[in-house]
Amino acid sequence: MTTIVDSHCHLDRLDVSKFENGLDDVIQQAAELGVEHMLCVSIDMENVHEVKRLASVYDNVFASVGTHPTAKEQNEPTVETLIELANDDNVVAIGETGLDYYHCEGDMTWQHDRFRTHIQASKQTGKPLIIHTRDAKQDTIKIMREEGAEQARGVMHCFVEDLDTAQQAMEMGFYISFSGIVTFKNAKELQAVAKEIPLEKLLVETDSPYLTPVPYRGKPNYPGYTRYVAEYIAELKGTSVEEIAKASTENFFTLFNTASS
Repeated sequence: MTTIVDSHCHLDRLDVSKFENGLDDVIQQAAELGVEHMLCVSIDMENVHEVKRLASVYDNVFASVGTHPTAKEQNEPTVETLIELANDDNVVAIGETGLDYYHCEGDMTWQHDRFRTHIQASKQTGKPLIIHTRDAKQDTIKIMREEGAEQARGVMHCFVEDLDTAQQAMEMGFYISFSGIVTFKNAKELQAVAKEIPLEKLLVETDSPYLTPVPYRGKPNYPGYTRYVAEYIAELKGTSVEEIAKASTENFFTLFNTASS
């Protein structure tokens, strides 16, 4: 079975109560589905040390450090804070960061500032960005350009925007990652975008415990289900799941500059 990488999940947020051995069983379930590596992504400063701890416990788990655009922080992370947190071999990325106008409204200056802070930290550490954008594609691209995000590179995670946005991001050296949303029946426009993304710029993810793909939509999501995202994209592109797995896995280890062993 060809190795698949879940390029974005939140192991620290999973409900593992139904598993006899907790997260150990989740990791094993993933391996049985061919998902042998995963990136556990930080979304706030409260849990960032747990994210890093999990990456230290499991050899096949990597970590990121950062604050989601909608997270409420008592102490806003600085560039220096992020650099210090990222000084760890298990940390391969900065984020997730970005803009979210769907869940937040009003003056978005604070989100813009937070996003710029993460881009600066990424450039200084040399660790790529994980970018979240929702209902904010124009400002996201604008800030990426203003801050020189092409020097950092990274991934547009859980991509749901149009092809033009994807192309602008790819021109800056970013990869495009698809989650279980691409398998949803009502995601026709996104499916059309996925068909156009070249294999050399493609990543796959679960964003678990959120956004469970078909055939398990409506149930808890786990990293192993990245396989179903890969299978669906293979079907969209008229190719094999092995080809999608090979390309997306190579892309992951190229982007995050880490070994697959």
